Amino acid sequence: MFLASIPLRPAIRASLLFAAIAVATVAPMAAQNLPDAPGKAETVKVCSGCHEVTRATSLHLDRAGWQSEMEKMISLGAKGSPEDFESILNYLSKNYPAEEVPKVRINSARPIELDAGLTLRRSESAAIVAYRSKHGPFKSIEDLKNVPGIDYAHILAKKDRITFE
Repeated sequence: MFLASIPLRPAIRASLLFAAIAVATVAPMAAQNLPDAPGKAETVKVCSGCHEVTRATSLHLDRAGWQSEMEKMISLGAKGSPEDFESILNYLSKNYPAEEVPKVRINSARPIELDAGLTLRRSESAAIVAYRSKHGPFKSIEDLKNVPGIDYAHILAKKDRITFE
């Protein structure tokens, strides 16, 4: 046995053996929870070299997001061939896509929901709620032009995230 040939204290040798056994058993268990698809083996091989595979698959990104994440991992020392990385990118993009951004109900959302859902400043969210309380529900995106203190161009850019229910 390789560890037996290294002059180490028994406690250190036991710790190293335990760690080796843990790595050898945890990676296959994590792989069992991944969808079977092309690129799975490469994902397990490359990602488990640095961290648990579930750490990577807990993210849900679009293809550009996965590409950026992989470039970061490569810069941190992830080892694999260009073909491996292409397979991983395809696998993660297909099986762990970005989640749909929920719509913001402009006529009932609390300020914190406006902040998060539309990336507004607190003062803008507060202005929308105050205006809505005084003037009633918004009927269209154009109604938001009347709210003092907000960046209407920013709101207009996020119009696909707004619902008037």
